[in-house]
Amino acid sequence: MVSILLAAIAPVITLAVATRVQSRQVELASQAARTYIDGVRTGKIDAPTSTGSDTLNAYTAPTTTGTLTCPTSTNPNAYCTAPTGTSLYCVNFDSTDGCQNSSLTDMVIQAFRYNPTSGSTAANGYSLGIRVYRADAFKLSTTLSRNNAGGNNEKVTQNSFTGGAGQRTSPLVEMITDINETVPKYNDLCDRLGGCNN
Repeated sequence: MVSILLAAIAPVITLAVATRVQSRQVELASQAARTYIDGVRTGKIDAPTSTGSDTLNAYTAPTTTGTLTCPTSTNPNAYCTAPTGTSLYCVNFDSTDGCQNSSLTDMVIQAFRYNPTSGSTAANGYSLGIRVYRADAFKLSTTLSRNNAGGNNEKVTQNSFTGGAGQRTSPLVEMITDINETVPKYNDLCDRLGGCNN
């Protein structure tokens, strides 16, 4: 009798625990994104490199190499040095020194900036696009996923419930925000958005 009851409720308990774990990862990713954006706005973190991509969807996802080399406590606000060429930044949520690709709580942010009218000068303001991945996705030696990769408007971010728990290669969070390093002007925002009608 007891074993029949346990067999009946075990899937419910498993689903509840898995959903809680996945929701916690999405919560940590959102916190990492806010931390990074605040750091860039205050100047504690350098702006990412400028790119020719004008939307987050057009910016390619990182290709992992099985090696994740990010700063330690001696230089915590620097970008990762490997994988190269993708402006990766680590937000360390556990007690280890730097991001580890074996960590279940560390988050890696992929960032880019774009300003269609002011070139690569960060001082003129820009759009900041970010994706947040789990650090343990970087031990898979594959290209990570991104939204709308094939131009078909496919959503590939992980869900906050267990339906996305196994998608380590998908970002937990994607977002774009505007950054102004000087006093913002309405015309600057209009320029970045492609013009405004009066």
